[in-house]
Amino acid sequence: MTLQRIDPFRDFWQWDIPAGLVRRNIAPRARAAPSDGWSLPVDVVQDDDSIVVRASLPGFKAENIEVSVDDGVLSISAETEAIADADGEGYLLRERRSGKFRRALKLPDTVDVDQAESTYANGVITITLPKTEARKPKRLEVKVS
Repeated sequence: MTLQRIDPFRDFWQWDIPAGLVRRNIAPRARAAPSDGWSLPVDVVQDDDSIVVRASLPGFKAENIEVSVDDGVLSISAETEAIADADGEGYLLRERRSGKFRRALKLPDTVDVDQAESTYANGVITITLPKTEARKPKRLEVKVS
C-alpha cells in the first residue's frame, strides 16, 4: 500500500487542462513573497547562555555588511556590485547572485542586545546574542527527605 497526498481539487483540475497548467506553472511563482533583494540562508543555535546566528555571505567585504537590532528584530543586510561583462559577450550561464541581500529575524525577549557581538570570517558572519542573567533557565536541586 502506498501513501498518496490528498488533493480535493484533483478532479476539477483534470477537467480543465489549461487551468491545470496555469496552477502548476504560474501559480507557485505568483505566490512568492515580494522582497527588495535576495534572502540570506541562516542557522540559529540556542544554548543556556546565548543565541548564535550564522549567515552565509561568501565573497562579501566586511564593510558592505550591515547588522542591526531594532525593536527586537535582528537585521542582516549586504550589498554586492553587479558583475560587469568585461569582454562584451553575453553570458551562457550566470548563477552567481549580485545586488542587495537581506534577512530579518525576530529575537526573543531573553537576549541582551547591548552585549551582542558579530564576527565575519571565511564568508560566514556569526552574531552572538547573550541571554540576560534574569532570563536564563534556573536549575532547582531536588532534595530527598
